[in-house]
Amino acid sequence: MYETDYQLWLAQTLKKLQLGDFENIDIENLIEEVESLGRSDRHAVSSYLMRLCEYLLKLKYWESEREMCFRGWNLEITNFRIQIQEQLETSPSLKTFLQENFLKQYKNGRKQFLKASDLDSSLIPDQHYFTLEQALDEDWLPWNPESTSNHS
Repeated sequence: MYETDYQLWLAQTLKKLQLGDFENIDIENLIEEVESLGRSDRHAVSSYLMRLCEYLLKLKYWESEREMCFRGWNLEITNFRIQIQEQLETSPSLKTFLQENFLKQYKNGRKQFLKASDLDSSLIPDQHYFTLEQALDEDWLPWNPESTSNHS
């Protein structure tokens, strides 16, 4: 049934679990599904972190587009932070996963940024210039309009 009607298999498996009918559970596919849930959460949080890094890089380095795009980029940064925070609220252990994968996702975000901006890659550091804590901090940005208008 797992192969032919996934939703029905899921409903029946849930019912068997609730009733304690463990002998009749399709354990192989249940194990596969539980493993898949963990991978799915890690994939989602990695993707949000990569995109967050991409937009922080846009804000820091894409000077020709920055002022015009600030509001949209800032909105995206806020969105990715919210998505990551929601994942961390339901699975706090993902914080360790984020820390272990921060450099990788920074580099992936850097690749995305370089494709979008077409800037010289030598201008953008290979190593992150901000910490994971800064990236997730809703009050931190690498650039904001007020900081430049005060110096004009």
